[in-house]
Amino acid sequence: MTEYTDTSAGDRIGFDRYGSGPGVVFVAGAGPFRAQDATTTETARLAAEQGVQALVYDRLGRGDSPADGDLTLDRELAAIAAAIDEVGGSAVLVGHSSGCSIALAAADAGLPVTALALWEAPIGQFEGGAAGFEADFLRHLDAGDLDAAQREYMRDMPPEFLEGAMQDPSWPQIVLGSRSYRADARSLAWAEELPADERYARIAVPVLVMVGEHTFPGMTESAEALQAAIPSATFRVMPGAMHEWEAGPMATAIAQLAAQGG
Repeated sequence: MTEYTDTSAGDRIGFDRYGSGPGVVFVAGAGPFRAQDATTTETARLAAEQGVQALVYDRLGRGDSPADGDLTLDRELAAIAAAIDEVGGSAVLVGHSSGCSIALAAADAGLPVTALALWEAPIGQFEGGAAGFEADFLRHLDAGDLDAAQREYMRDMPPEFLEGAMQDPSWPQIVLGSRSYRADARSLAWAEELPADERYARIAVPVLVMVGEHTFPGMTESAEALQAAIPSATFRVMPGAMHEWEAGPMATAIAQLAAQGG
């Protein structure tokens, strides 16, 4: 059953809660929300069976978290803070793709984060740098051309991703979702604005950096660079493919991290 909570920025987020124990909050990347993300839901349920309180919320502008105006990174961090409050005031953040850079920004901002689990963070993978990527994406988004914004956002992904998305009957709905990617683009640019060791200097909690056994070129290198830049980080190759994890092993890794970080 969907629950709701209000954020300090005046937004309302919808979420599902599973289990009890140390808090875990899942932070999606660009696109997914609860109704279409069965893997994250199953992971949260399995993690809850291992003694955590797992919360899966819809990012602003998606699913049960409708929001107007510019969906900034600050508003997204306020949503994460509200989600953390719902699980007892502190939590492990589980970031997926660009949700990793948002989770890192949340920890850097001083939110009560006990640990970070980061799955395939696309940090440092944009041709010409993430600042240029953000500027190009926002030029289309701010002009109201959501189709161009969506295509721009996917420009450095494997070409088959964009080709498949554009052929999907749900492409018009995918395009509408691009207005919720402002925080993703900002967090990815934020991650590159300082040298990595300086950028993550304030992150002292345990960090588990992960990639799937069958991942895309560059993902492992990005993960290894994160692990090298964050003294508290470890790197692990996990069961998974096509940018997705397998629910069972991921749930166990998250529950173990929550036990350490809590």
